[in-house]
This record gives sequence, C-alpha cells and structure tokens, in this order.
Amino acid sequence: MKKADCKISDAECIVMKVLWEEAPLTSAKIVEAVGSNKNWSPKTIHSLISRLVKKGALGVNKETPHYEYYPLVDKRDCILDETRSFIQKVYDGSIHLMLANFIKEEKISEKEIEELERLLNKKNNK
Repeated sequence: MKKADCKISDAECIVMKVLWEEAPLTSAKIVEAVGSNKNWSPKTIHSLISRLVKKGALGVNKETPHYEYYPLVDKRDCILDETRSFIQKVYDGSIHLMLANFIKEEKISEKEIEELERLLNKKNNK
C-alpha cells in the first residue's frame, strides 16, 4: 500500500475500517458490513465508496463480475495523519501539552503508566 495523505471524513473512515479488516470486497459486502453497524442507506454507502475511490484511498478491480474494492492507503498511515491533525488542531501541535493534559485529567492504570515509561525510555535511547 502506498503512503498517502489520509484526508477522509469520519463516515468514510467507517467504510475504510471494513476494508482494512477484509479486502477485496464487493460494494454489496461493504453495504452489508457497514449497514449492520449504521443505519445508512445503501445509496449513502455507495456514495462514500465513490468518494474514497476519487480520493485515491480505495482501488477497484473492474475485471470481476462485481467490482471489488480494496484499500490503497495503509491504516497505520491514516491513524498517524489523523493523530497529527488532532494534535495540531486542538493542542497547537504540542505533543507535550496533549500528554500533560491526558495525564492530569484521565485515570491511567499502573500498567498504562509502565507502558508509557517503556515507550519514552525506548525513544530516549535512540
């Protein structure tokens, strides 16, 4: 998969999650998977699929009897892009401010603290 700028909406992300789990899928299978969680019409889901194809987030195999769709962007890359966008928008790009806010305001388990320490130590030793 290519690394891409993952500018996708929350609704489009739901379709992408289905395809990151299993691909390729026909539009009927995507409608079935998304429809089981959302109360969206098939037309709405088809519109989301079309938008994702136009954005280059989904590819389509037209050589099968029913078109099959598959992701062209990596889930991890999209998560990183969304995280960076969130930090920029909410915390003016400050990871420190974001982490400090969460540590002060959220209940963090001992296990989560140990994992954060491990990650920070690993990052510090690079």
